[in-house]
Amino acid sequence: MTAELVVSPSDQHVRASLAEAPAWSAYAVDLRRLLNVVIEECGVDRLEVSELLVSQPLPDRYWRLRNGMQANPAEAIDLAERMAAGSGPYCRLITPGRLRVESGWDGAIHLSMDPAVANSLTGLAGDNLSLEWRASEPDPEEEPRLVDDVVDDEFWGSVRAVADGLVLLCERWAHGAYGGRWFRVTAGNVAEVAQAARTRSLLCVVANPDLRLDAGLLDEDFTAFKAPLTPGQLIYRAYPRGADSLAEVTDRGLSFMLADVVLAGWCAVVPDSDGVVRAAWESPGEG
Repeated sequence: MTAELVVSPSDQHVRASLAEAPAWSAYAVDLRRLLNVVIEECGVDRLEVSELLVSQPLPDRYWRLRNGMQANPAEAIDLAERMAAGSGPYCRLITPGRLRVESGWDGAIHLSMDPAVANSLTGLAGDNLSLEWRASEPDPEEEPRLVDDVVDDEFWGSVRAVADGLVLLCERWAHGAYGGRWFRVTAGNVAEVAQAARTRSLLCVVANPDLRLDAGLLDEDFTAFKAPLTPGQLIYRAYPRGADSLAEVTDRGLSFMLADVVLAGWCAVVPDSDGVVRAAWESPGEG
């Protein structure tokens, strides 16, 4: 059993319009102040970013952001405010056994903590805040099939072995259309790509894929690429909910299509520097 505090705007217009409401800034100030108090009371100095969703380009100041990043309190509060404002990126911020922070609807932030800590916070208040305490238990969840292969010398050796053909590699460091990078890997650049891969990322490799423009893929999740497919990082656009027509793809100057379902065949997770895999990635073929 945990105690959950739901923090939301007391102003209905702020709930409806979020950051566009004139009174949003006052809510944001009170929200940040409350988050700081809760984080301090929970004895938290780092919160891990998990289930990161990046659906639009990130501001430059978030270049370090990825699943598994350890955010300090100031960074966590900034992320929580952006989630409440509806601008993202979205994630869970977790210190196991102490605090979990996640976004809700209408500008709300949900804070889950030990009931003993919650007892010391019952006097919290804010002129622009609506506070609701709940007793909750985690919802039972089906265990997803997680990728258990590790990115190591054997993995890169296998990539090098097929690099005489067309090999594409997707590095996914977050969920969402802007949560990854694509590379064309060759025997000459495999070491460079290996060096560029971020810790705790999911790597998916596709050898000699069918990249033809295909109207049959429009109802699926797919990725489109710009020609030419030169070795190194590629220009692409993700279509996580498909597209209405091939013209929607070609009018953007994109010449190739790849169904995302093929990514499930060859995946592995980049370990931490000590060789231990600490990121949990669900297989792309699941869900």
